Amino acid sequence: MSNSFLKILSGPREGLNIPLKDSPIVIGRKKGDIIINDPLISGSHAKFYPSTEGWYIEDLQSTNGTLVNGKITQRAKLYPGVEVALGNSKIVLFVGQNEAKEKRKAPAQQISIAWLLDEEKSDITQNNKRDIINNDLRVPPNLKAEIEVVAGQDTGKNFSLNSGSLTIGRRHGEIPLTDVEVSRKHTIIELFSRDMIFLRDMQSTNGTFHNGRRVATAKLQNGDTIGIGRSVLRLRIR
Repeated sequence: MSNSFLKILSGPREGLNIPLKDSPIVIGRKKGDIIINDPLISGSHAKFYPSTEGWYIEDLQSTNGTLVNGKITQRAKLYPGVEVALGNSKIVLFVGQNEAKEKRKAPAQQISIAWLLDEEKSDITQNNKRDIINNDLRVPPNLKAEIEVVAGQDTGKNFSLNSGSLTIGRRHGEIPLTDVEVSRKHTIIELFSRDMIFLRDMQSTNGTFHNGRRVATAKLQNGDTIGIGRSVLRLRIR
């Protein structure tokens, strides 16, 4: 659980990451470990705490209640990707890879590339051709799908999946986002059939999350979420 964290997606402290250790975390307007200046949040509103089964949330008799995936609750077990609402703040649980997996990631020199200016990348681009997917991959027949941005700076934007491979990146690719915590070439979606849609991280700086769980690759289904930077995207298949 030491690699898990909460990300505040909206509200006064939007974008804040809250690392989850082995002790409870109280969120409130006046008292607690995390203070959120929101009149709809009680002085001590809710407590996140660990158990042998995972993380739980408990409402601390707040005035306006605590919602988990849209339902008011007194106590609930949390799972990767679950959305908690406290007042005007939406909070999502993300679960990272274990330390052994993190050590097997790309060298730091490759990871830092995402934060270089475009002109500084000109002599690096040729070395990263292996990350570029063949654009000849075509959309499967009768597949109509789109990506909707449901949280973050680009909330409300929709992108149709009109090619077999689509790059999601910071102001780059078929799905360009303005989120500064998204790498220039962050992740890619590959469509082979209606039931074979895959997500692949492109050695991004901050990682790619599938339904709240950090992944290198993952199979996508209708309704699944993709978390990158401060943004959350949802796949919709019609």
